[in-house]
Amino acid sequence: MDHAELLAGIPMFEDLGPDDLAALAKAVVPRQCAAGQMIIHQGDAGTSMFIVVDGNVNIHLPGEQSRRISLKDIAAGEYFGELALFDDKPRSASAVATTNAMLLELDRTTLSAYLAARPHAAMVLLSTLAGRLRSTNEMLSQRAAKNAMAEVESKLSWSQRLADKVAELNGSWTFILFLLGLSGVWFTINAKAVHDNSFDPYPFVFFNLLLAILVALQGPLIVMSQNRSALKDRAQAETDFQVNLKNEVNIETLLRELGELRSESAGRLDRIEQTLANRN
Repeated sequence: MDHAELLAGIPMFEDLGPDDLAALAKAVVPRQCAAGQMIIHQGDAGTSMFIVVDGNVNIHLPGEQSRRISLKDIAAGEYFGELALFDDKPRSASAVATTNAMLLELDRTTLSAYLAARPHAAMVLLSTLAGRLRSTNEMLSQRAAKNAMAEVESKLSWSQRLADKVAELNGSWTFILFLLGLSGVWFTINAKAVHDNSFDPYPFVFFNLLLAILVALQGPLIVMSQNRSALKDRAQAETDFQVNLKNEVNIETLLRELGELRSESAGRLDRIEQTLANRN
């Protein structure tokens, strides 16, 4: 796949014409990264975005290895660092190559010249950035915690609810006692000692047939219920992941703001002490 085809598969550039894509493909710079190599660091000044041609990259908030917060894994055809093309703010996260990776680098100067020659491309880029900003705001403003079990159960059909009820009944003493009572009543009614023209005489072939049908039907219903239980577990795990991720990001933000507050307070105290010392 050439660079123009790769750029065409990226939402930021997918609406560009063939000529625009070809011109942009000539402007990007290939960059080879070894596994474990840091590509960008949080807090550094950035002027480039990167497009993954081959390999994998992990976006994370830095910290000790056990405390590093992984935000996203970037694979071939995806991109990162695009905000650095439009502002002078420090990098908001770090990126490391988790495998040997081939990247395409697009810097701000090249993009500025490109947009100056093709103004219509600017609207495409702004639309993509606005969508990503809207998604981020939605995640941070809404509660990530939710009742995953109730959400899954609200979408069940009547047949699925019936299967769950059957599976629940099969695992209870009610079902065991009912089956024992039914067996006892059936054997008593069809015993020759009570009724010579019994409906199902010993060895109770018809009753055995009914039990076989019951067992045959129970198996698929129980499996259906177990599959839904696995689906509920996955939904709950996804909710827990979103809650934990949001909490970790918020805690990291609080720690960073607390550090800035301490630094600012220390600076103010130093200035006050210096002023008092000068007066004395």
